Amino acid sequence: MHQSNDQNNWISFSDLMTALMVIFMFMSISYMLEINNKQEKRDAIFKKFKSTKDDLYKEINIEFGDDFQKWQVDFDRDLSIKFTNPELLFQSGETALKPYFKEILLSFFPRYFKIVNQEKYKNEIAEIRIEGHTDTVPALKYDNDAYIGNIILSQLRSAEVLKLIRGTEYFKNLHPNDKQLIQFWLTANGLSYGRTLDANKNLTIYSKNPIDNNLSRRVEIKIITESEIIIENVLKEL
Repeated sequence: MHQSNDQNNWISFSDLMTALMVIFMFMSISYMLEINNKQEKRDAIFKKFKSTKDDLYKEINIEFGDDFQKWQVDFDRDLSIKFTNPELLFQSGETALKPYFKEILLSFFPRYFKIVNQEKYKNEIAEIRIEGHTDTVPALKYDNDAYIGNIILSQLRSAEVLKLIRGTEYFKNLHPNDKQLIQFWLTANGLSYGRTLDANKNLTIYSKNPIDNNLSRRVEIKIITESEIIIENVLKEL
């Protein structure tokens, strides 16, 4: 009788261990499936990011390739459009757009928005940044701190570009929904001389070369995609 109880107890313990192993197995499978699902989602996000960037780059390049060459504009695969021609933009320390720069922008923006405002991109774009960058000459009429003075100056310059956009017939005649979307996308950003360029148009913080003040005094138009923001959040989780 005692042996039978021991046998029953052993069977019960064996059943318990088997049950625990089954539970552990299901937990492991669930965990692996969750990892696979996360990886698949990440892969899909990266694929969508690359596809959107490539498509926008191709369309913008086809539309403006010849003009960018004529205007001496740099267009990078990160979708940043750099107006760096020193004869084109602003006088040092001034916010007024030069006449030829106005002419270029009036030709550029309606065609640019026609591309980005397509239905296939409307849910893919998070922001279109207008960035003002200055040279290192102190802008003392705005602030005694040279950097802050140039923050104000560069902000005013980017605001002048935004003001020009809003004054175009193209913008005024947009459907209210499209106008609201473009207003949501567009931001004017003043970056002072925090991101100066060298003679090769490389950021001096990386190249360590001398600053070229003429090239540093520039305007950049940059698209930020929704996928880009999601990728940043994904990378933070790793």
